Amino acid sequence: MFNKNIKLVLASLITLWAIYQFSLVNIMNGISILFLAGLFILLYFKNEFILLSFLQLRKQNFPGAQKWLSYIKNPSAALTTKQEGYYNYLHGIMLSQTNMSQAEKYLRKAVKLGLAMNHDLAMAKLQLAGIAMTKRRKREATMLMAEAKKLDKHGMLKEQMTMMKQQMKKI
Repeated sequence: MFNKNIKLVLASLITLWAIYQFSLVNIMNGISILFLAGLFILLYFKNEFILLSFLQLRKQNFPGAQKWLSYIKNPSAALTTKQEGYYNYLHGIMLSQTNMSQAEKYLRKAVKLGLAMNHDLAMAKLQLAGIAMTKRRKREATMLMAEAKKLDKHGMLKEQMTMMKQQMKKI
């Protein structure tokens, strides 16, 4: 909704308003206003459109997720580095259904920018391995699979990895 710098300015102005309320001995008003400032600080670190896009993606609603991502006009200016990584990650996942070369571009950029969670990074590398496998680049696919296996500490992607290993044997 707002640029990341505007969110910080709004949070600081609201914090000053809360301090003013504390000086007037309106303690409850000051605490409530500080919660409002905390909301803007939360939205600085977690972009609201990316969160809404994740919710739509969870429901397997790809057009809805694409709609929420389309509200972000200039991702490099409006988002922090990790948020831009997730922006590219979401685009890569959605495009992997239709356009593999575009999906590869977005997923590589997401891996380069970095993702906050290891299992998200493992999923991105597993997607890249699948794309490399479809393009007959077995060595690159094997390398990406090994990296994804290291990152998947809880074994959430174990089933997909075994399926891909079986498919790689056929190549």
